Amino acid sequence: MNAALRLSASSLRSHKRRFAGTFFAVLLGVAFLAGTLVMGDTLRAGFDTMFGNAAEGTDAVVRSADTITTPGQSQGTRAPVGTDLVRTIERTPGVAAAAPDIQGAGQLIGSDGKPIGGQGPPTLAGNWIEDPKLNAYRLAEGRAPAKSGEVVVNRGTAEKGHLKIGDTTVLRTPDPFRVTIVGLATFGGADGMAQVTFTGMTQADAEKHLTAKPGEAASIRVRAGPGVGQDELVSDLTPVLPKGVEAITGQESARENTDMVSSQFLDVFTTLLLVFSGIALLVATFSIHNTFAIVVAQRTRENALLRALGASRRQVTVSTLAEAGVVAVTASAVGLAGGIGIAAGLQALFPAIGFPFPEGDLVISALSMLLPLGVGIVVCLGSALLPAARAGRTAPLAALRETAVDESGASRGRAVTGGGLAALALALTLTGVLLTPSLWLAGLGAVLALAAFVVLGPVASTTAVRVLGAPLGRLRGVTGGLARRNALRSPKRTAATAGALMVGVAVVSLFTVFGASLKATMDRTVSHSFAGDVAVSTPSFGAGGSGLSPKLAPAIARQPTVAYAVGLGRGVAEVNGKGRALTVTDPAALGKVLDLGDVQGSLSGLGADGIAVTRKEADREHLVPGGTARLTFTDGQRLDFTVRAVYGRSELAGDYVITRAAWAPHRTQDADTLVAVSFKDGVSTAEGKAAVKKVAERYGGPEAQTRDEYAQSSAGGIDMMLTLVYALLALAVLIALLGIANTLTLAVHERTRELGLLRAVGQTRAQLRAMVRWESVLVAAFGTAGGLALGAFLGWVLVEASDGVSDSAFAFAVPPLRLMVVALVGLAAGAVAGLRPARRAARLDVLRAIAAE
Repeated sequence: MNAALRLSASSLRSHKRRFAGTFFAVLLGVAFLAGTLVMGDTLRAGFDTMFGNAAEGTDAVVRSADTITTPGQSQGTRAPVGTDLVRTIERTPGVAAAAPDIQGAGQLIGSDGKPIGGQGPPTLAGNWIEDPKLNAYRLAEGRAPAKSGEVVVNRGTAEKGHLKIGDTTVLRTPDPFRVTIVGLATFGGADGMAQVTFTGMTQADAEKHLTAKPGEAASIRVRAGPGVGQDELVSDLTPVLPKGVEAITGQESARENTDMVSSQFLDVFTTLLLVFSGIALLVATFSIHNTFAIVVAQRTRENALLRALGASRRQVTVSTLAEAGVVAVTASAVGLAGGIGIAAGLQALFPAIGFPFPEGDLVISALSMLLPLGVGIVVCLGSALLPAARAGRTAPLAALRETAVDESGASRGRAVTGGGLAALALALTLTGVLLTPSLWLAGLGAVLALAAFVVLGPVASTTAVRVLGAPLGRLRGVTGGLARRNALRSPKRTAATAGALMVGVAVVSLFTVFGASLKATMDRTVSHSFAGDVAVSTPSFGAGGSGLSPKLAPAIARQPTVAYAVGLGRGVAEVNGKGRALTVTDPAALGKVLDLGDVQGSLSGLGADGIAVTRKEADREHLVPGGTARLTFTDGQRLDFTVRAVYGRSELAGDYVITRAAWAPHRTQDADTLVAVSFKDGVSTAEGKAAVKKVAERYGGPEAQTRDEYAQSSAGGIDMMLTLVYALLALAVLIALLGIANTLTLAVHERTRELGLLRAVGQTRAQLRAMVRWESVLVAAFGTAGGLALGAFLGWVLVEASDGVSDSAFAFAVPPLRLMVVALVGLAAGAVAGLRPARRAARLDVLRAIAAE
């Protein structure tokens, strides 16, 4: 065994270049996985610290006990508590101080007239708490607000908006009002709470602009007296609180906030990064396996001689695996360092583009280091296992044969197995898409489809390369013909080399098709449901912004060019015991600007005790016109509403509609998310839009958009998502290119004598370089074509499966221009991957090459 290990070490020293591609494939995959885990740990620690700082001086939080959680929410909506409770709390033994905490949406306008934030992190406003221990913010410059219109903003927000102390600007809450900055604040020593913007005002201003009526607060912060613990304080407070109000410890409040961020953002984000790490490692597996398969094939004679000299099968196998182990351990260890660098880069990059990441040092846990190290070693050794076993089975008599080329290709068994997998994959996906909608069935079918593509690769590669390479003979003459023949020489090798690129291109194509389908769905939703001419809306994605003033729609409706202007607000309530989002609007005018489909009943007579429901929800909840729905609001009131209308379309109107009069007694901070406007006959879009924009400027200047512009902006988040996906998938494509380059480099070594003979009979260096480059392009073309086909199919499966299990209707769309760009990038990548092997081939000494074994 020691002899086998010494032989492995000697082989690695002599043939370092052979394993360069494998080394970098493992390194990149491990680095991305380690970077993801370190980033996740760092973010969790950062949010823990951030929310811990926010609650550092708060020993207890008094709040409403009941919540209403709608689908898609991790934490529910709570009713406000009365500020008069502060006096009761302050008289409770063990309490040192208490202060109301009034919070709501508030967006500052910068010095350039543009809103600060709003495309991602929250934009918050609240009362400035005088007690420095109960206030998470600290005054860094200036003073606290003392009269109406004075505010303190966090320093990061002021810098983004180019604002300073003494400046006057506008705060949207959503009704705009003029404010003067009198102080700048920090949070935990930083310029703000991650990327969140905060504006602090007097308690009177906060009650006026952020609550439905004076005397209400989101919660009450409580500080304990000396020697009183948080749990003891909560126990003392509980008996004095009215029904429906509870007290929790400050630590529990911080933990809830961290859990909310984890469930809404952090878990999704880290899962997304882990998925792409898995894709990168899958692509690396193809490249690693292919490298070892070629190396074993090239060393057949060497391994046979070892067997003839007495080496056992086990020793030859262990020798090959030892080489893989050394590469795996070395590359994985270097990859860990690279992962720390990736995490540091992501930590600096994402806040710069608006992602709400808190500041803090990198957190490197043992799991974040040991797991990627183990995965890298297992992936590398697992990929080398079959080639190592094949090396061990080498017969001693193979030493007598001239063998150096792997000419394995398509077998009948492979064709039958691949065909069976493809049939099973098709059956599962069609069942999961068309018969019994199921993402699990469709996902299993998609995995089997990928496996079928891999198994059938060598079967399809011969035909595919013949077809794709057919023009080369005519365009590039003998050089093109030789490149085509070289790519055809080993179908299994060609398929394995192209397989890595195929996986990368397939995932890129899948997301491209899915993104285009989401945009087509949004466009269809707007075109089918939006019957107006102009829309005034809030940001299409992110938690920021302040919404639209409910006064905006009536002001627009008064313009002589406007026929109808309807604002759509949002509320929450339990409908027959289930949390549901409510659309708060003028139902009588809603049908004039939105297409609601067939309406059963009357939308004009909902009044303060009526509700309109979509057909889908009515069937699900067994509601009929004239029937009764029990609504429970956050303030605890339970009221019976009469179902006065059932309508067909819900894309923009939502599933439940009530009037503003019905919502007013239960509302908190009131805001609209959309104002839909229809013009009078004969009014041009330009003329009407100009009138709408003029009115909107008085209410904070929200953007007025035509129907097409509204559809495009609504899909703006999809383009951002695709950009992020493409950036992450670039790593997988890079690993695939390393695999192609490594395979060609090994092929050049394998065909040294052949290349020397070609040069001897007159082939020029330029022709030799072109031959190798075109072979690389053919391999890349095969992988790209397979990836496009597989990706388009999987995109269709994802869209149709989502359509089947979702309440929303998805539209399938194939973007030809984007897929063409993907194809061109794949071909260009193949050309780039062939540059170094082509240069190396052209530098071969002719006489030495001819004399090579």
